[in-house]
Amino acid sequence: MIGSEEARELIHLARNALISTFRGTEFKPSTEVKEKYSQKMGAFVTLHSYPSGKLRGCVGIPYPVYPLWMAVVSSAISSAFKDPRFPPLREEDLKIIVIELSILTPPEEVPSDDLPRGVEVGKHGLIVDSGGIKGLLLPQVAEKYGWSSIEFLENTCLKAGLDRNCWKREDTKVYTFQALIFEEAEPWGKILRISSESR
Repeated sequence: MIGSEEARELIHLARNALISTFRGTEFKPSTEVKEKYSQKMGAFVTLHSYPSGKLRGCVGIPYPVYPLWMAVVSSAISSAFKDPRFPPLREEDLKIIVIELSILTPPEEVPSDDLPRGVEVGKHGLIVDSGGIKGLLLPQVAEKYGWSSIEFLENTCLKAGLDRNCWKREDTKVYTFQALIFEEAEPWGKILRISSESR
């Protein structure tokens, strides 16, 4: 179970990985942390400028292929330096970013005859896969913009660089997932629980 204390530990793990990157040193979590977060889970790390809240980077690993600690560290580094929408993070930016962590449940395919009603805004994140071209949007994105289920599907298609109606095609697969979402209230600050998956 991931609670606020575990989320704080994982978000600090992400921040310390970025500090190590700027110092040019290899980041080595403790054996205790590796053992504690050894379960394979998907994770996304989102960086926001503080206090404006503007997006600064968002990259993650949607499938449970790595231990959680590794997914968090990898996602943090990729979000800071490899998100093509933004310039790489600078060391001075560390003082003015907050880290949001989304821990994902395994994606589950939604039968085509259950769309769009099988997509619940505020609960689900989405992945569309059309011929190997994939797009993903986290649950908090649809909630932020007040999208309907259809708008959520359309925007996930657009995120993949596909036609907005690609979700209607027979060769397109749609997957939903849920997320535990935590965020720093301020850099190095209190951890807030934004949402949680329903099980």
